[in-house]
Amino acid sequence: MLGLAKILLAASLAFSFSAYALDFRSVVPAKAILYDAPSLEASKLYILNSGYPVEIVVNLGDWLKVRDQLGGLSWIESKHLSAKRTVIVTENTSIKSAENVNSSLLATVEKYVALEMLSPMIKNGWVKVKHRDGIIGFVQAGALWGLN
Repeated sequence: MLGLAKILLAASLAFSFSAYALDFRSVVPAKAILYDAPSLEASKLYILNSGYPVEIVVNLGDWLKVRDQLGGLSWIESKHLSAKRTVIVTENTSIKSAENVNSSLLATVEKYVALEMLSPMIKNGWVKVKHRDGIIGFVQAGALWGLN
């Protein structure tokens, strides 16, 4: 009986740790409809544009329950999401040439702009990103949503 208790405890610990791993994906089509339930017959809630990141909360295979940057929960068809990582700018910020506030300014980015993450690593509080106009540089992680 003690052996079974150890197995159950180990399984519950493994589940609780994996529940904390964040899974982000980005919208693929130009416009993707989000629903209030996992069905095309459900009520349409809103539309997200291509590149918008979402956090996966529940995976039912063809349907995913997602959380957006504002904390809203909704359902989207899994075929409309990509593993390509993007982030949303949460406050007007700068894209810098290096991971340093004193490095040269490449661009200023407004709140709600989506940027492609070029590296999943946050190095010294900075994330390497690419703007849709082709600018590649670094943004402070605190100004972004969609990071692990």
